Amino acid sequence: MAKLTRKKQKIKEMLEGFNQPASAKDAIEMLQKISKEVSKFDETVEAHMRLGIDVKHADQQIRSTTVLPAGLGKEVRVCVIAKADKAAAAKEAGADEAGAEEIIEKIAGGWFEFDTLIATPDMMAPLGKLGRVLGPKGLMPNPKTGTVTPAVAKAVKDAKPGKVEFSAAKQGMVHVPIGKVKFSTEDLMKNFSTLTDAIVKAKPSAAKGTYIKSMYLTTTMGPSIKLEPKDVVAEIKEHVN
Repeated sequence: MAKLTRKKQKIKEMLEGFNQPASAKDAIEMLQKISKEVSKFDETVEAHMRLGIDVKHADQQIRSTTVLPAGLGKEVRVCVIAKADKAAAAKEAGADEAGAEEIIEKIAGGWFEFDTLIATPDMMAPLGKLGRVLGPKGLMPNPKTGTVTPAVAKAVKDAKPGKVEFSAAKQGMVHVPIGKVKFSTEDLMKNFSTLTDAIVKAKPSAAKGTYIKSMYLTTTMGPSIKLEPKDVVAEIKEHVN
């Protein structure tokens, strides 16, 4: 049997006697304690869920966004593809870059210094030729996530503080960051609650049976802590508007 590393041994010792499934609050506090002991950097806290949907069927797919109230703990670089007045409005709202064909040409030349790309509907045709490049990077604007819109100023203001996208992959798996481990427990609870509430509200009408089948919280290099979905849905109510 392979010998545990010092880090893994420490994690194992800290988890001894810790009851799982845990409440979301207890899980967050434990992950924070573990990270403080074994990690040298500010890890990202992530929520992992398995949903009771069959993504092979179009009417059971989910793809949406939500704005995390405490942000993600990093600067989100926003680029907007829009003409004249719309580009100016985007810049005024805080976009890092905004323009039309000239920005498309920059991207075609290999420029990707942005985290979110927003476009007005009239710019999707010329931007479409970059789909093969932007798609695999998860950067292609999409109406379902609010990144194809004439209201570019609002989209920029939503994206800047911590707008996250969630979608179900194979076997209904959803993986979403909810902040940094050095956030306060309360801020991480607010973010996790907002995300969970958005996922619950995004339940496809065609989905049958148990919707959230399993739920875990983890950190970049830390352990996964199991939660009880039914209990969590009740727990988050006080943190959701």
